[in-house]
Amino acid sequence: MARPARPGASGKPKKKGPSVGTGGHNRRALEGKGPTPKAEDRSWHVAGKRKAAKERLEEARERHGGSSASRGGRTGAGGAGAPRRPQRPKSDDSEIVTGRNSVVEALRAKIPASTLYLASRIEMDDRVKEALSLATKRGLNVLEVMRPELDRLSGPDAVHQGIALKVPAYEYAHPLELLDTIIARGENPLLVALDGVTDPRNLGAIVRSAGAFGAQGIIVPQRRTVGMTASAWKTSAGAAARIPVAMAGNLTNTLKDLKARGVFVLGLDGGGSVTLPGLPLAQEPIVLVVGNEGRGLSRLVTETCDAVVSIPIEAATESLNAGIAVSVALYEIAKLRAEK
Repeated sequence: MARPARPGASGKPKKKGPSVGTGGHNRRALEGKGPTPKAEDRSWHVAGKRKAAKERLEEARERHGGSSASRGGRTGAGGAGAPRRPQRPKSDDSEIVTGRNSVVEALRAKIPASTLYLASRIEMDDRVKEALSLATKRGLNVLEVMRPELDRLSGPDAVHQGIALKVPAYEYAHPLELLDTIIARGENPLLVALDGVTDPRNLGAIVRSAGAFGAQGIIVPQRRTVGMTASAWKTSAGAAARIPVAMAGNLTNTLKDLKARGVFVLGLDGGGSVTLPGLPLAQEPIVLVVGNEGRGLSRLVTETCDAVVSIPIEAATESLNAGIAVSVALYEIAKLRAEK
């Protein structure tokens, strides 16, 4: 029979020995777990993960010929042998020319190209044979690919007819460096700048006219104007291989820089106050600026010009195509320069 509890007692039995959660009451429990390990020695810590990754990197370097220092790389910041920062890869600005006629014409015009793509089991007609022959003579890469891959390269709206040509991005000159080169050759500068011309065929025609009438280069702004595409190359009829095209980050600022170097900026516009025949500035260093057929020269460019030149035309004709206007102006300037 259980003994009755004494008045005032809690009624709970006395504890005998340590229980879970008390930490224990013996010497072994009081010894503790030792000092807290460093952050880099804890595998779950960020510092520990960083240390492990560094060790794996060093092991990989040793397996592939040693560390950067043993391969002649730099070991200190700013020192003669510090590792070089890797270059950021440039975006691929190459162009794909598709279609049998277009590819053959591009190869005939000797457009800079790198690779000719042929679809697997393509029908070898005369155009494909000529394209293959021209590409082989120029030492271009010729690759046979499956049609789905050619579809991907050409784009969703292109009709490639089983053949495509890769044209690398055009390497533009710098406008002021182009001017320096012309002066170093002892030539009187005659340049053409495009302000808002968006048709590549116009650019190609202007390049062709520049080659025919003694202009030494073309300047295109970085924005809102066409660049040297495959279509422009074809329209130039080979002149693009001789006439450099420079790119200006800001056309207005570039024209001001050219003016500071002694070049006269002449704009072409139907409402110009100076007529082209007998142009008094023809003997001076000139950059001829042509605008968009619809809007003409922009306001900032017009304000930068030393003179705005007009070409006399019949009243029934509203305006001239940009390529034709440049051709007429370059012809007149070349004629006046030859007379002196």
